Amino acid sequence: MSALNPALAEIVEEFSEVPEADRLELLLDYSRELPELPPHLAEHPELLEQVVECQSPLFLIVEVGADQVVRLFFSAPPEAPTTRGFASVLAAGLDGSSAEEILAVPEDMPARLGLSRALSPLRMRGMSAMLGRIKRQVTEQLAAA
Repeated sequence: MSALNPALAEIVEEFSEVPEADRLELLLDYSRELPELPPHLAEHPELLEQVVECQSPLFLIVEVGADQVVRLFFSAPPEAPTTRGFASVLAAGLDGSSAEEILAVPEDMPARLGLSRALSPLRMRGMSAMLGRIKRQVTEQLAAA
């Protein structure tokens, strides 16, 4: 069954409670909270996968632990606040979740933020592509374990 974990559900609720005209500003607030890459990844950017569907350069990597807890890491330039914002939403809502919780996130999760009228369809596709990459990397790592 497709469902949102509590952290991601709280973020979606936060967006729904903000007037539509202010949702883009909320996304920009999230963009300022995107964590930096840890040293083991910052020193090896080649380990990250580019999400080419994003209009701005965005790279990500997923690490699934032996306990199936998932860590998410993103790299996006400061001059790409929309892309950074969505990456930060995913980091805040999914980092530390179980693989099962991540795989259960519905494909329409980006649309649930209520940004479809504020952002172009191309940007919305980029957001969906980030989620798709995360799920694919989780699935691949589970299969390899």
